[in-house]
Amino acid sequence: MYRIGDFLIQIKNAYQAGKKQVSYPHSKAVDALSKILEKEGYIKKSKLKTQKSKSGAEIKSLEIELKYEGRVPALSDIKLVSKPSAHRYINRVHLAKLSRYGISILSTSSGMMTGKEAQKKGAGGELLCQIT
Repeated sequence: MYRIGDFLIQIKNAYQAGKKQVSYPHSKAVDALSKILEKEGYIKKSKLKTQKSKSGAEIKSLEIELKYEGRVPALSDIKLVSKPSAHRYINRVHLAKLSRYGISILSTSSGMMTGKEAQKKGAGGELLCQIT
């Protein structure tokens, strides 16, 4: 399963359905992505929730609170660029062309970051998605 793509599509679908909150299983990649979305103003907040299962193991999940301006969702569209079958890598020279509308999110050697942050640091990486 492709967690990053699944997470982003669940958020997009929740916005289209008018939901206020989304719960998703925790992973480091999804946590980093939710922090970027929170910092950029596409979601209100994300918090880690831990529960105990019947067997005694801890189950971690992210609770994402969606952000609306009146009835208009803060996020209108997500375009998944890299997929498990086709990865798209971009160097620092081509980053300026991507960030005209919305944000682009990259996975770099320094972690996940927006296209603008990667451009400032002079880093390229795998282009995960573009959000408007």
